[in-house]
Amino acid sequence: MSFFDYLYIFVIVLFAYMTFIIVLRNFQRKFNDNGERLDLVDKDKKDIS
Repeated sequence: MSFFDYLYIFVIVLFAYMTFIIVLRNFQRKFNDNGERLDLVDKDKKDIS
């Protein structure tokens, strides 16, 4: 295999890793430390007041 084949494989793995991290961080931002969804917690607080 040539250098560009290795480079192509490396870029594919790097792209997959970056995509996984972006999706993971986006998912984690939607929850607080107690595991509750932030949009539902805010909605409950508005309904109570």
